[in-house]
Amino acid sequence: MDPVLLDFPFTGRWTVQNSPANRVPSHGTRLFGTAYAIDFVAVDAHGRSAPPSFRAVFGTEAPENFAGFGVPVLAPAAGTVTAVHDGEPDHEARRSPFALAGYALTQRERVRRGAAGIAGNHVVLATGSGEHRAYILLAHLRRGSTAVAVGDTVRPGTFVGECGNSGNSTEPHVHLQACDSMDWERTRGLPLAFRHPQAGVPWLPRNRDIIEAG
Repeated sequence: MDPVLLDFPFTGRWTVQNSPANRVPSHGTRLFGTAYAIDFVAVDAHGRSAPPSFRAVFGTEAPENFAGFGVPVLAPAAGTVTAVHDGEPDHEARRSPFALAGYALTQRERVRRGAAGIAGNHVVLATGSGEHRAYILLAHLRRGSTAVAVGDTVRPGTFVGECGNSGNSTEPHVHLQACDSMDWERTRGLPLAFRHPQAGVPWLPRNRDIIEAG
């Protein structure tokens, strides 16, 4: 199966986490169509998502302290908006092993809530047609930032919202996945690839790769 070819949904400097180039399923499960999902975390010139702090070692942190929080999220392909969900809170971020352990204990409740609990604030775009139809999910958006409505037509680079920390998210980041339907209980994840920022050829970055998109 040919991968769904996308542009990166942001500009600036980002690092890769949970890439399907490293393993499939990339997030450890195929639930909710996440088999080939990928995460992007905005970083500063030192490769940090947020400055070092005492709270980073022992507690939670304000999402506003992170490089990605509030950064524009862009449509990665031409298509039609098929779902928009907003109103979920941006919760505290967690880099501390202690805070992460406590957060893991609440995972089941988020799964029970379905797409809203896992994806948080999100936008879904339908691209292609026929056997090449795909649904692109952009998740964990900042509350109140969604800028499109169901039925809107978008092109690559259209502003759809801002990076946030809603849903199943330990720090502000963009989660992106391609699926064959919006039936989240049964949908299958689809392989994806991105246009290389410099070469323009299809490319799937690996974990810890740094992307300079502009």
